[in-house]
Amino acid sequence: MSMTDPLADMFSRIRNGSKEKFEKVDVPSSKMKREIVKILKDEGFIKNFKVITDDLKHEMIRIFLKYDANKKGIIHIKRISKPGRRVYMGVDRIPSVMSALGISILSTPKGILTDKAAREANVGGEVLCYVW
Repeated sequence: MSMTDPLADMFSRIRNGSKEKFEKVDVPSSKMKREIVKILKDEGFIKNFKVITDDLKHEMIRIFLKYDANKKGIIHIKRISKPGRRVYMGVDRIPSVMSALGISILSTPKGILTDKAAREANVGGEVLCYVW
């Protein structure tokens, strides 16, 4: 059975793992997911990640979650563009998340970028999610 929205599945695994205070979560790997997780690490929303391969050559991304001093999850993710309703923004309409405390992640012609990087590159694209 195929999955209709693999990104929403990844975001749900991260959200649920953070809520239950897991040290790490594993998600099936894809090029887009690896790029998104790399952005989350660069922006400080997760500790680290690594791509692991099992015996059957299935790649998984192991995401190490980050918590504050009170052991409360620091990542909040909201899926914006969905398979049933795609959301595209031009460079002049890219939203700022929580007054620039959060980020938007966009799929652009120049790759997966944050809202800030997309403005600097002067490209718009599909708004995948908000993270704060």
